[in-house]
Amino acid sequence: MNHLHVQDLVSFLQTESARAPVLLDVREPWEIAQAALNVPGTPTLCIPMAQIPARLGELETPRPIVCVCHHGMRSLQVALFLRRHGFETHNLDGGIDAWSIQVDASVPRY
Repeated sequence: MNHLHVQDLVSFLQTESARAPVLLDVREPWEIAQAALNVPGTPTLCIPMAQIPARLGELETPRPIVCVCHHGMRSLQVALFLRRHGFETHNLDGGIDAWSIQVDASVPRY
C-alpha cells in the first residue's frame, strides 16, 4: 500500500490521463459538505467508509485509487481493504487537513 504526501498527490494528479488517479473520499457526507476536495479534471467518488464493502462495484477502474479522509486514518483502512480486493490504492497522508494546509487554503479546516 502506497502512502502519498500531499505534494506527491499534486504531481500524481498531473500524470497522463490514463494513469491519473481517481480520488475516493471516505468521509461522512457532513464532512464533505463542510470541506470538499474539488480538483478540476480529477474524478472524485464520495463513499463513506462504512459503505465501501457494499459499494465495491462502483470502484471498478483500471486507474489507481487515492483514498482520502480527514487526517488519513480511515482512508488508510479503506486503502488496505481495497488492496486486498485487488485494487491499486494509495493513502493521502494527513488527509484533507494536510491538503488544506499545504496545497489549497480555500478548503476549510475542521
